[in-house]
Amino acid sequence: FQDMGMQPPRWQNVSQTFLFAISHLDFLKITHRLDLGDLEVYADPLLEKVLFNLMENVLRHGSGATAVGLWYQEKPDGLILFIEDNGIGIPQEEKHIIFDRGYGKDTGLGLFLVREILSITGMSIRETGTAGKGTRFEIQIPKGAYRFGQPA
Repeated sequence: FQDMGMQPPRWQNVSQTFLFAISHLDFLKITHRLDLGDLEVYADPLLEKVLFNLMENVLRHGSGATAVGLWYQEKPDGLILFIEDNGIGIPQEEKHIIFDRGYGKDTGLGLFLVREILSITGMSIRETGTAGKGTRFEIQIPKGAYRFGQPA
């Protein structure tokens, strides 16, 4: 948390960053589908921590989750990165507070931290899944903060 914003943002391949994030978790029983191509985002170096926290939540709170999917959709004002699982989802009455500091069953910093890290580079996040069918996080990425397949 104290490292947030300490390093300058950089271009990061989303698929690669996701794979790094889940390499720190017991993800053997969760299948994952990445339909991201060579999508890169300009984000704080803690983007891996963002994806780690989201996937850790699948393992801790997504009872019954067996699959995770990531894909995107371009819009006139930017791009939406979708991160979805097939667990139990989040009750409608909790959706507006899950990103608040102190909310949650553990430290209460997980999703708050996710939102704060993303906001450093102008991204926002919301949860739009259906309770009983899984969570769906939508990360709004502004124009200019994403690109496809740039050479290293």
